[in-house]
Amino acid sequence: MWKAILVLLVAAGAARAETGGRVVGVVDGDTIDVIAGRATTRVRLWGIDCPEMGQPFGKAAKHFTSEACFGKAVALEERGKDRYGRALAIVRLADGRSLNSALVQEGLAWWYYSFAPKALDLATGERDARRARKGLWADPDPVPPWSWRKLKRRVPS
Repeated sequence: MWKAILVLLVAAGAARAETGGRVVGVVDGDTIDVIAGRATTRVRLWGIDCPEMGQPFGKAAKHFTSEACFGKAVALEERGKDRYGRALAIVRLADGRSLNSALVQEGLAWWYYSFAPKALDLATGERDARRARKGLWADPDPVPPWSWRKLKRRVPS
């Protein structure tokens, strides 16, 4: 099925590199390991930021990602590399849905607008999840993961 998705994306004139493979690991809500042939690639979901594992909804985001894609074929619309060398990508599930968008729509990730300012699907998904108070938006004052990471670096262990 994922091959059909890749063909459709190429036929639609997608300007990004597309690859695919099977998900063999879920690190957290927004980071997965994908194997194609003998090569395993660590993939960071582009345009979103899930709560960290120590934050509220961090485990829920990882669980959602695991249920959606672990052991399954996915297509990757690559968007480059991050500063850690991970592939940045939109992850397409077998049914064609974007895992990135699905996490935002379920209230399990923030739209990372500073890295994806033109991602209207993510903007709309976050707006709708906020209005519906889904997932992390049920909290009256959710802490974005980028702020949480900054606070963790300042506090001595």
